[in-house]
Amino acid sequence: MSQDSSGRIVAGVREWITSASPGARVPSNRALMAEYGASPVTVQKAMQQLVRLGLVESRPGAGTFVRSARAPRSVDYGWQTAALGTAPAGLVGLSSTQRTVAPDAIGMHSGYPAVDLLPGRLVRQALVRAARSDAALTRSPAAGLPELQAWFAGELASAAPVGITPASARDALIISGSQSGLSSIFRAVVGVGQPLLIESPTYWGALLAAAQAGVTLVPVSSGAHGPDPEDVERAFAQTGARAFYAQPTFANPTGAHWPPATREAVLETVRRHGAFLIEDDWAHDLGIDADPRPIAASDDDGHVVYLRSLTKSASPALRVAAVIARGPARDRILADRAAESMYVSGLLQAAALDVVTQPAWRTHLRGFREHLRARRDLLIASLATHAPSAHVESVPAGGLNLWVRLPDGTDVLQVVRECEVRGLIIAPGSEWFPAEPSGAYVRLNYANADPSHFAEAAAILGAVLEES
Repeated sequence: MSQDSSGRIVAGVREWITSASPGARVPSNRALMAEYGASPVTVQKAMQQLVRLGLVESRPGAGTFVRSARAPRSVDYGWQTAALGTAPAGLVGLSSTQRTVAPDAIGMHSGYPAVDLLPGRLVRQALVRAARSDAALTRSPAAGLPELQAWFAGELASAAPVGITPASARDALIISGSQSGLSSIFRAVVGVGQPLLIESPTYWGALLAAAQAGVTLVPVSSGAHGPDPEDVERAFAQTGARAFYAQPTFANPTGAHWPPATREAVLETVRRHGAFLIEDDWAHDLGIDADPRPIAASDDDGHVVYLRSLTKSASPALRVAAVIARGPARDRILADRAAESMYVSGLLQAAALDVVTQPAWRTHLRGFREHLRARRDLLIASLATHAPSAHVESVPAGGLNLWVRLPDGTDVLQVVRECEVRGLIIAPGSEWFPAEPSGAYVRLNYANADPSHFAEAAAILGAVLEES
C-alpha cells in the first residue's frame, strides 16, 4: 500500500508541476499527507523520487520547490580529437555480452547466470556479517586476506596428484575479478610487444586484456577437445613465446574440455620451452557432465599461472578472484596489481570467504549443476526442433554457453540484428576470435534467460535463418 500511495503522490505532483511556474513552492508534506491519506514515510519517499527525477529541489529550512528548467545547449567536444590522438589498440566499445536490453527481450547474450540460480541468501547474509566486522573499515593486505588466500590454495591443492608439492596460501593473490588478473599477468609475465599464444576461439575479455597490455597474439586453433599439442609445440618453436593463455576446463565460448592426454602434453611442452601456461579456470564451479581437474594442480615448478573466479558461481557483485603463481612470477604479478588498484576491498573478500566456507555452499553447487544441465539440454532440444540449421557441434560438459554454428555463408551480424528486432538478443561469434573467424558462429547463454522462452528463442533464430 505504501508503494502504491507513493506512486500516486509522485504522479499527482508531476501533473501539478506541468501548470506550475519554476520556483513555485510544492505543497507541504502535511498537505500531501492529508490529500492522499499517506503516512509521513510514504510522502518522504515520494519527494525523494521527485528529487531524483530532477523535477523538484529541496531547500533546507525553506521547503520544496519546482526545479527551474535548464535550457539545453549544444556542446562541442571536437577539441578532444587532437588532445587524445589516435585511439589505443584494443580500445573498443562494450562487448555484445555486456549490453543492457529491454526487460521483455529474451537475453541469451549475457556471460552470467540468472539471479535465481545464485546463492542469494548466502551472499546477502555474508555481506551483512562482513559489514559488521572490521573488514568494513580497514585496509586489507595487498595480496589479500590470508584466510581467503588459504582457501583458494587449498582448493587447488585438493586436486594435486601424489608427489606434487601443493600450492601454499602465499602463492595465492586475491584480485578484483579475473579480468584485472589477466591484464596484470599479461603485463608481468609476457611483456609489451612479446608474443602470447592463445586459443582460437577464446574468451573475448582475454583478447581485450592482451590488446591493452600490448602483447602480440599468436592464435592456436582449438576445437571441442582443445588444441592439438603438436600445434602448440610448433607455435612455441616458431615464435619463442613466453606463455600460452588457455581455458582447459569448459572453455568460453565453445565449452571445450581438454582430455588428460592433451593436458599432459601441453604442460610438458610448456616446461620444455621454459614458458608459462596461463590457465583460466573461469568455469571451475560450472561442471555438468565432468569435474574440473586444473592443470595447475599437477605443476609445482611454477610453469602454470592459475586464475579462478567466484563471480559466476557466487555473485557478479562479489568481484573476487585469485591468481595462484609461484616464484618471481608471483611477485611481479603482485607488484602490478598493487600499482593498479592497491588492494581488493576487504569487505568483499570477507563476504566471499563467508559464502564459500558455509556448509550450504556445496549444496548450492550441486543444485547449480542440475539446473545448468536441465537448461542446456532444453535449449539443445529447442534448437533441434525449431532451428535445425543451427548446429551445436559439441555438447558442452560444463559452463554456461552453447557454441552454435550457422550455415556457411551466413551473415552473422545481420542474423544477430534481425533476431534483436524480433526480441531475441544473441552474441555474434566473431568477438571470440583473435584472427578471422573460422566459420559463422553465435554464442547462446542457456543460464540467464527464462527457460520457458527457449522454444520461442529457437523459433526466432530458425525463422531468421530460413529467411536469410
